[in-house]
Amino acid sequence: MINRIVRAVAGTFIIISVLLGMYVNENWFWFTLFVGANLLQSSFTKWCLMEDILRKVFKIQD
Repeated sequence: MINRIVRAVAGTFIIISVLLGMYVNENWFWFTLFVGANLLQSSFTKWCLMEDILRKVFKIQD
């Protein structure tokens, strides 16, 4: 369940930041890069900051 939530949040962040980069300010693409880099590092390290944040906020146990 937590993996689906993390993917949904990451996808939402990417879509929103790309739209903001296209229509508001191109510096929003840095946020897109940050999200993508975190997704990439989590595939290697099996640790995701968003997962930790969601577990603390919603008190989700694995």
